[in-house]
Amino acid sequence: MSKTAAFDCVSRAWQAHERELLGFLILRTQDCFAAEDLLQEVFLKAMRQGPGFCSLDNPRAWLFQVARHALIDAARLAKPHVELSEALIESLPAGPADTERSPLDELDACIEHHLAALEAEQRQIITACDLQGQTVKSYAQSNGLTLAAAKSRLLRARQRLRDRLVRHCEVRFDDAGQVCCHTLRTSG
Repeated sequence: MSKTAAFDCVSRAWQAHERELLGFLILRTQDCFAAEDLLQEVFLKAMRQGPGFCSLDNPRAWLFQVARHALIDAARLAKPHVELSEALIESLPAGPADTERSPLDELDACIEHHLAALEAEQRQIITACDLQGQTVKSYAQSNGLTLAAAKSRLLRARQRLRDRLVRHCEVRFDDAGQVCCHTLRTSG
């Protein structure tokens, strides 16, 4: 099946169900902008299916399932926050603790340097799954991999990056297993 035929198939299903999907998402998010963002994600996933979308028995059901999963993913990523009162903010200790970064936060320069040194495939999966929050399942689907293959690639990529960080950044851990300190060395 040609890309044009696949696009036409997705386009027809999208025109038939877009308004209904948007209403479904607005009802559940109570936020038009968030619903439109999720709707865009659903459309992109449908487009990525290409010819596979045209072979679906029930495109409407598939679109709603993807919309439900997008809602779940968005809820998982949403972090609840509580506004702090002025009195509480003023009672917080001032001084170097407010401006110093933890050793773990300071590790970002070393991670950035050694992530760039990984093979493109390893760099891509770590960036997508660990830095951009894409699920391994979604990564597998968008890259034509089985879930098991994607999990294996991510595990190997993480191990390779960890090995480089321990070796080249001299990462050390405290008694609790937390990063306590490191030294950035750009050679190697």
